[in-house]
Amino acid sequence: MSHEYVPHHSAEPETTVLAPAGPETTTTLPPVSEPDTASRRRVVDGTGLATLEGRDVSAWFGSRKVLDRVSLTMHAGEITALIGPSGCGKSTFLRILNRMHELVPSAQLAGEVLLDGEDIYAPQKKLIDARRQIGMVFQKPNPFPAMSIKDNVLAGLKLTGTKASRATKNDLVEQCLTRAGLWTEVRDRLDAPGGGLSGGQQQRLCIARSLAIKPRVLLMDEPCSALDPTSTRVIEETMLELAQEVTIVIVTHNMQQAARVSDRCAFFLAAQGTPGVIVEHGDTTSMFDNPQDPRTYDYVNGRFG
Repeated sequence: MSHEYVPHHSAEPETTVLAPAGPETTTTLPPVSEPDTASRRRVVDGTGLATLEGRDVSAWFGSRKVLDRVSLTMHAGEITALIGPSGCGKSTFLRILNRMHELVPSAQLAGEVLLDGEDIYAPQKKLIDARRQIGMVFQKPNPFPAMSIKDNVLAGLKLTGTKASRATKNDLVEQCLTRAGLWTEVRDRLDAPGGGLSGGQQQRLCIARSLAIKPRVLLMDEPCSALDPTSTRVIEETMLELAQEVTIVIVTHNMQQAARVSDRCAFFLAAQGTPGVIVEHGDTTSMFDNPQDPRTYDYVNGRFG
C-alpha cells in the first residue's frame, strides 16, 4: 500500500468550504429552518477520549481514484457524521480510519490518519493495535450466529489475545451490554444464540462486542439503515450516551439522523468520473441552518442524492 506523508494544514474555521462549486452553480441560499435537535457540546475530561484526524487522504482501487486529498478532524467526545450521496467515498474514508481499506488487494492510500497525533499507518504501528483502539460497526448486523450472546461480546478478547478471569469476563459482558442498551433485554438468556435476536438487538450486540476491547473511537457505517424506526431510536440514544466515553464517526444517508445525533458534519461529494472530496464540514447546526456552499444546501434539503 502506498502511504505518502504530507504537510499539515493550518486550523480551519468552524464551518469550512473545501471544494469549490462549479461555474454553473448560482444558487442563492435562503434561510433554512433549524434542525429538530441542535448540535450538542459535551464536557470532555480527556480520560480515554481520542481525537482522530485524516490529513490529505487519497485512495485508489487499482487505477481508479476514489478519494482526493480529504482532510478532516473528528474531535474527542463528539459524534461526527459523514454525509453525501452514494458513491462519494464516505464508507471508503471510514474504512481507512481503522486500516480496513488495505484488506482489498488493489487498494492504495496516500496521506495520514492520526490518533491523538500518532499515525496509525506508521511502519512501527501494528494493525491489531489500530483495530483495538478504533472499533467498527457495520451497516448489516454481523453477530456470530452460532455463538451465544455472551460469547459474542467476548469474541474480541479472543481475537486480540486478551486474557481475563471468569469473573472479569462476566462483569465485562454486563458492562458492555449495558452501555449498548441491551442488558435488560437479554440478561436472562446470555447463553442463547446471538443470531436469534431481532435486527435492532443484533446491532446493539455488535456495538457491545466492539466496546469489549475498550476502543477509543467507534466507527459506524450506516448502522440503522436496515432497522425499523423504534430500533433506530434506541441505537441513536445509545450513540448519544456512548459519546460521553468514546469518539464516534458515523456514515449516514438520513439527514434527520445526522441532525439529531451529530455534533459536526462533513459533506462528501463526487462529480461524475471524479474522486470524492469534502465540499464542506463544520458544526452540524451551521451546516443545516447556514451552509456556506450551495451544494450543501441542496443536499441537506433533499434536492439531490
